[in-house]
Amino acid sequence: MDKEQLIERLKTALATSFSLYLKAHNYHWNVTGPNFAQYHEFFGQFYTEVWESLDTTAEEIRKLGSFTPGAMSRYLELSQIEDETMIPETQMMFTRLSNDNDILIRLLYEARIAADECGCFGVVNYLEDRISIHEKHAWMLKSF
Repeated sequence: MDKEQLIERLKTALATSFSLYLKAHNYHWNVTGPNFAQYHEFFGQFYTEVWESLDTTAEEIRKLGSFTPGAMSRYLELSQIEDETMIPETQMMFTRLSNDNDILIRLLYEARIAADECGCFGVVNYLEDRISIHEKHAWMLKSF
């Protein structure tokens, strides 16, 4: 695998992460129900963690010599998760975030394999950290 393929995988992971962040933030704003406070706090922590990862992912792309996508239209092209235009019931919020997080984990694994094949071991380390974080998110989301 060449470095350009790694860069494209990272761009897809970035756009997908941004979409996941936005969806979680939407849910944070709009969740309702008897466990509102707990769910509101969980979604807030979730979207904050994903948001904070975006800049570092963009920096990994820049370190590889490429420009980072920054337009909403480009994110919509690259993202592997569906945009959320409705306000689903609370349980569906958790189900959708769980499914979307699983998609992101798959993309991170694909990028990690590409980084390893390119000998980009700093990127490998970064991706392994992101995978670990999203695997923790996965069990937490499924626990709800």
